[in-house]
Amino acid sequence: MNFIDELTWRGMIHQMMPGTKEQLDKEMTTAYLGIDPTADSLHIGHLVGVMMLKHFQRAGHKPIALVGGATGMIGDPSMKSQERKLLDEETLRHNQEAIKKQLAKFLDFDSKEPNAAEMVNNYDWMKNFSFLDFIRDVGKHITVNYMMAKDSVKKRLSGESQQGMSFTEFSYQLVQGYDFLTLYRDKNCRLQLGGSDQWGNITTGTELIRRTLGGEAYALTCPLITKADGGKFGKTESGNVWLDPRYTSPYKFYQFWLNVSDADAEKYIKIFTELTEDEIRALVEEQQADPGRRPLQKRLAKEITTMVHSAEDYEAAVEASQILFSNNTADALHKLDEETLLQVMEGVPQHEVSLAEIQSGELKLVDLLTDKAPVFPSKGEMRKMTQQGGVSINKEKVTDPYSTISESNLLAGKYILAQRGKKNYFLLIAK
Repeated sequence: MNFIDELTWRGMIHQMMPGTKEQLDKEMTTAYLGIDPTADSLHIGHLVGVMMLKHFQRAGHKPIALVGGATGMIGDPSMKSQERKLLDEETLRHNQEAIKKQLAKFLDFDSKEPNAAEMVNNYDWMKNFSFLDFIRDVGKHITVNYMMAKDSVKKRLSGESQQGMSFTEFSYQLVQGYDFLTLYRDKNCRLQLGGSDQWGNITTGTELIRRTLGGEAYALTCPLITKADGGKFGKTESGNVWLDPRYTSPYKFYQFWLNVSDADAEKYIKIFTELTEDEIRALVEEQQADPGRRPLQKRLAKEITTMVHSAEDYEAAVEASQILFSNNTADALHKLDEETLLQVMEGVPQHEVSLAEIQSGELKLVDLLTDKAPVFPSKGEMRKMTQQGGVSINKEKVTDPYSTISESNLLAGKYILAQRGKKNYFLLIAK
């Protein structure tokens, strides 16, 4: 597999320095990508860069994931209108370990081959570097004119931001440039990968390598991912879509990909999966022939949920997704944990009912669904629809409107799912 060719057809190249392809064709090359450790989980915005590293390793090259412990203490000004919170070392180390576990699902850190993935933290070489040494050994090689010409600096100084730019942030590109110089010198790292907003910082590194060591280094960036409607990729109403199930459950993660538009699905399946060009072309044709079946979204959601979580989590997410739309899901409904149950029922009308009355074992269904919760406007209508087979409790058909309800009917110890007709659901919460 040729790395540049692979990224080209996947639409993952924005800019590339001359000579990059020739370097990769010539020999196994080491490349690094910086990851900001401001949280103890990656989110899907990080995945483009992670997939670049994955393809890089698949192509026989050596990937390095650099956790920006030092740069995370400063905050990158690129595409930001204000400074970020600074983190302490203990938090950074915790975040680094959590991120490495997630990256291990994409990269092979344990391989005996020379292209085994590595993780480094720039805090390790920056923590004992004095300010005077830094401005003497690094700062003297890069002019202020050169630094001011970078887009990330110009935008912040042009009045788009009311806050201007601190010296701390202004120096960021020097610190990132020194990372590249360090990895070039210590690990023969010739290439830095990143998002298109990183081009200025990356080329500062190649310039620093050229001016200090007379070396040749390269840069390659991917486009920033956008949505077809112009909205921000990876953001939902509840915030970021995280890779850690503590922050975004596998069910919600799966749902995110399942619900992307057709245009986005066609773009994302190239970027976020390892499917071949032929496999994707076949899926696109299938989608065009019958858009209602949504094969692109289904396959995208399957591939990425399995890669980030597991095949079991994917199967559980599919099963949970079908609960409202399928008749044979009573068992699946009882297996759901409370968090997933509430996510599946998001948007379903909710009504509180008395737990004590349910526990008594004497509450009749017809009373529960009329007097206690407004599922039906009258008992006559509830009886009539029951006779027609249109009433279900927890996805099981009700045959007798006067049957009693008890604690054994509660899902996750406190919920009852009532269904009126084919599409009207009500979640009763026993308190």
